[in-house]
Amino acid sequence: MAFAFTALVSMLVVLGIMVLVHEFGHFAVAKLFGVRVEVFSIGFGPRLFGFRRGDTDYRVSLLPLGGYVKMSGETPGDTRTGDPAEFASHPRWQRILIGLAGPFSNFVLAFVLMSGLYMMHNEVPNYMSSPAVTDVVPPDSPAAHAGIQAGDRIERFDKDTNPTWEQVGMRAALDINSYVPLTVERTVNGHPQDVNLELYLADASKGQDFQIEAIGLLPKMQNGPLGVRDVMPGNPADRAGLKAGDAIVSINGQAVHSVAAVMAVLQESQGKPVNLVVQRGSQTLNMTTTPIWGDDGTGRMGYRLGFHPALAPFHVEQEPLLKAVQKSVAFNMQNSGYIVDVLKRLVTHKSDVQQLSGPIGIARETGEAVTMPGWQPLIALMALISLNLGIFNLLPIPILDGGMILLLLIEGVLRRDLNQEFKERVYQVAFVVLILFAAFVMFNDVAKLNILSKLKP
Repeated sequence: MAFAFTALVSMLVVLGIMVLVHEFGHFAVAKLFGVRVEVFSIGFGPRLFGFRRGDTDYRVSLLPLGGYVKMSGETPGDTRTGDPAEFASHPRWQRILIGLAGPFSNFVLAFVLMSGLYMMHNEVPNYMSSPAVTDVVPPDSPAAHAGIQAGDRIERFDKDTNPTWEQVGMRAALDINSYVPLTVERTVNGHPQDVNLELYLADASKGQDFQIEAIGLLPKMQNGPLGVRDVMPGNPADRAGLKAGDAIVSINGQAVHSVAAVMAVLQESQGKPVNLVVQRGSQTLNMTTTPIWGDDGTGRMGYRLGFHPALAPFHVEQEPLLKAVQKSVAFNMQNSGYIVDVLKRLVTHKSDVQQLSGPIGIARETGEAVTMPGWQPLIALMALISLNLGIFNLLPIPILDGGMILLLLIEGVLRRDLNQEFKERVYQVAFVVLILFAAFVMFNDVAKLNILSKLKP
């Protein structure tokens, strides 16, 4: 009950900030161009409280899941008087900029949040600055073909001796699509020995976003087993009996120390049942479950169990301004790409719409982020929600910013306004579709929580 209250309050606060920033973007640019703003509302529905200043009613409304700015003559069906302060009286390019201002504000917020976080509290995994020791090595990967085994410590990687994982990643990015010599220290029959190997650095990303994990070099992120932060109801991990606070020691006899290692072992299983050795306090448990094929949350498909891992050991760094800005740009560009990729998969039916989360899913995620130690989980989640809000509002759907911009562009090409009655009908249909979509997503959220099954006799 306490978690539900924390989740609800944190969601309302986070969404309130996101909406406030989004709507302020519309509001500020509208005021800049001299458009009369009648209402600036946080939430929808009946007005709860607020104040009026000038032409604008600043209010908080009953339903706190969104917000809006109401401009004079903005929506089809509004009575047009020809007043120069009306939205429709302004040039189309100004109206397009007003529409873009909301999503743009969300992108700016995400950038500022992550820049500030990297400057003040950048959590860096300890393994990045530790000796490069390998975790599970996926079969048929370049690393496996080179002869690298789990537990090897890289003593030499190209020109670098005794490199950290950070150095290995940087050197590998320079050496892509070539063979590099490396030496690993391997314990055989209780005795360490040096093994000379040659690794081909195949670049599947074609230089866009090279990751050493793609060639089978999975870092050992911690010495102990992989901790479980929480388990998703109804997923294989839940059905097997896995619980928050457990630690996964091995899967099918292979020790795992990271999510990447778990994914590699599951991929090797090809959907067949897997055996988990789990540490729960002083107990060692054996569980068997069958992984499912699905989206891992970033648009990438693969076999999964359905749990969130505990954070690997880390330390805090404070980045200088320039580096913080660079890392913020990289974070936001990468996650924007993931969001767009997920949308493409949904449109092309390559991903399941049930992966989407609505208010209940957001509440659960914000509640978990708030209860986790440090500010990084919450700030990063806020940045991701802000990116999602900005990108979603740019979709070419009427009543969203992107739909309004699309209609304005069409009118610009035609050099005349579209029929008002036609636009009214388009907006009405779009509104109904979005309401149905929102209802489906909320139902999907409830199903994920497994509430419906609990209500059955």
